[in-house]
Amino acid sequence: MLVDSHSHFDAPEFDGDRDAALARARAAGVTRQVVPAVAASSWPKLREVCAQDAGLFAAYGLHPMYLSEHRPAHLEDLRTWIEREKPVAVGECGLDFFVEGLDAETQQQYFDGQLRLAREFDLPVIVHARRAVDAVIASIRRIGGLRGVVHSFSGSPEQARQLWQLGFLIGLGGPVTYERANRLRTLARTMPLDHLLLETDAPDQPDAGIRGQRNEPARLPVVRDVIADLRGVAPEDIAAATTRNAERLFNLPLA
Repeated sequence: MLVDSHSHFDAPEFDGDRDAALARARAAGVTRQVVPAVAASSWPKLREVCAQDAGLFAAYGLHPMYLSEHRPAHLEDLRTWIEREKPVAVGECGLDFFVEGLDAETQQQYFDGQLRLAREFDLPVIVHARRAVDAVIASIRRIGGLRGVVHSFSGSPEQARQLWQLGFLIGLGGPVTYERANRLRTLARTMPLDHLLLETDAPDQPDAGIRGQRNEPARLPVVRDVIADLRGVAPEDIAAATTRNAERLFNLPLA
């Protein structure tokens, strides 16, 4: 059994076949998914989607790429949602210095606010860090008392080590399946397994076998198999370790 630690299963791309996609995931051994939010406007639908299946676990947050949709009041709204809905994590939150037009200072304000909420409620954070890993690490150090995952990790081995020392895991998905992703594949081959989570980031970041197509949680075994091959171990070993990691980080019911 596998846990997809990062799936946007509430996305409109799944509105036409969500039940079928869920069945395909289960048939592939993906029995649980952590579904992070991107904006306050998406929280009600995410709650509704996750309520339909016991294997879907909600996280609520404000994604940096949706900065134009966020308002300062949404941080207080997020507090209310956390208190009432009891999510497994805060997120998706973070920093994105790749997309043009996203004000860095405003991003930082929302990120810091969500980190403080995660610390207050003793929840893990699901972090987006694109060309911003050093800034994310600095924020985590400054706020303190945190744990979580930097999803779709694309940083250096040294940055990964700093995150592990801070109690964070890293999520790997479709990008690791591309043969030219040398640095990422080296990290997957050598990193400690107790800091690894598997993810799809569905419907985004398809693996090499479905390049350019919609991604979905049923593709998670492809990521597992590539990492197992890189490490020279059985796929079951990767599945067992990453499932334990997800259960521990997100306090999921044991399989």
